[in-house]
Amino acid sequence: MITVNSRAYMVPTRPTVVVCVDGCEPDYIAQAVAHGQMPWLKKVLAEGTVLVADCVIPSFTNPNNLSIVTGAPPSVHGICGNYLFDVATNTELMMNDPKWLRAPTLLAALADAGKTVAVVTAKEKLRKLLGHGMKGICFSAEKADEATIAENGIANVLDLVGMPVPSVYSAELSEFVFAAGVKLMSSASRRPDVMYLSTTDYVQHKHAPGTPGADAFYRMMDRYLGQLDAMGCVIALTADHGMSAKTRMDAQPDVIYLQDVLDDWLGAAKARVILPITDPYVVHHGALGSFATVYLPGDVDTASLVKRIEAQRGIESVWTRAQAAAQFELPADRIGDIVVVSERSTVIGTAAARHDLGALDAPLRSHGGVSEQRVPLILNRRSTALDPQRRWRNFDAFELALNLAQ
Repeated sequence: MITVNSRAYMVPTRPTVVVCVDGCEPDYIAQAVAHGQMPWLKKVLAEGTVLVADCVIPSFTNPNNLSIVTGAPPSVHGICGNYLFDVATNTELMMNDPKWLRAPTLLAALADAGKTVAVVTAKEKLRKLLGHGMKGICFSAEKADEATIAENGIANVLDLVGMPVPSVYSAELSEFVFAAGVKLMSSASRRPDVMYLSTTDYVQHKHAPGTPGADAFYRMMDRYLGQLDAMGCVIALTADHGMSAKTRMDAQPDVIYLQDVLDDWLGAAKARVILPITDPYVVHHGALGSFATVYLPGDVDTASLVKRIEAQRGIESVWTRAQAAAQFELPADRIGDIVVVSERSTVIGTAAARHDLGALDAPLRSHGGVSEQRVPLILNRRSTALDPQRRWRNFDAFELALNLAQ
């Protein structure tokens, strides 16, 4: 066994695959199965281990992927968003550099234990974080054509997969991840002992559960997972977060522009609103999510401001720094003076002038709040050793796959 971040894991004795399906609200699976689109998963749901788990808050990509591969919440690994305000340098920046990571990954530990490890992620923004300190194969579908032995542990990825580099705004970007996983697992020379696959939520941002676009995506996914299962793989499937419609009844985005609100109350630019959903790929969500953190000037009565924000339409909860760190298991030094969470159908923006929603070609669907916390946690093996009282988390995926299915 090996111990990583105070959790013990058995070293795998059979090929093990953990899959993070970006934005996979459980209803996507339910609808696709009901429509006959996922025959392999339908069988797993009947014969395997099926749980609904909680992801970490904020329900965004980077914090949850790093929680899954560290087996720990953001308070341990330090990645509390896709984007943050660095107080030390007074700058806003992407949180995709491994320098922000405060804990080792299970992937690196398994590689150090002598197991061959492969990571395929849809977007480059996650690649260096997931592969930090890890010996093995680690590349993104987005930059697959640039992969080298020195940087990624593999070259000529396009020849291996048999697909061109897809658009970052496409279902094919996720399909490339699954196709690469199958090719790696079927390769005598590259077959990994452990593989982590992480997709993109482009489809989920644009297509509701049960719609043709969503069903086509899950049909594709089911086909590749069935191939991995046929090779004898233990498969644990989870998600980084769910997904919700974020619109008014006229189908327009239901947005609270919190920077505009605070500028009106406190004076222009006195407070700073940070949206941790922000990343380089904002076309499908406009950098609008249901979680924000706010830095305040020293002369503000924080308790009074919390109550004033809580009273606004569409706000679910407002937390002080200490409260949010405790409630959501966040690193207190990397969040603002207050944290704001909006209701299920509402998103938070900064200032209206900063968000270009012209590229949205479908009613807004997004995530970030507690309303997107419930996610699937599925194992293609039946386990009878589960604690019925336990609060299962998406970052228990490796525990299920390694400790309960080998």
